[in-house]
Amino acid sequence: QVRLAESGGGLVQAGDSLRLSCAASGRTFSDLTMGWFRRAPGRQREFLGALRWSDSSTDYADSVKGRFTISKDNAKNTVYLQMNSLQLDDTAVYYCAASGRQSGTYRYTFLYDYWGQGTQVTVSS
Repeated sequence: QVRLAESGGGLVQAGDSLRLSCAASGRTFSDLTMGWFRRAPGRQREFLGALRWSDSSTDYADSVKGRFTISKDNAKNTVYLQMNSLQLDDTAVYYCAASGRQSGTYRYTFLYDYWGQGTQVTVSS
């Protein structure tokens, strides 16, 4: 069983940066891939990026590539989502998720076995 807890959300202004954290517990993570998703009001959950714990390889959605960066801290069992140049349409609930998948795509919600509760990010003008 993997438990995930996001934190770091809040209210920011357009152009600001924010870093979200996802603290993981419950088992070893070297064989997991960690993903970040978001759900904006009235929209489906959207893939943002993923990081494979074993080799720190990453994959990003085109919509956030160059603005968002995923990283990890092995000692803290924590994955981060650094978000820069935030825009109004980045307003959403942000989720981290864990998948046992080690190859192929990580872009679909059904590939993930564990989810955090989400953290709200609101970007104002």
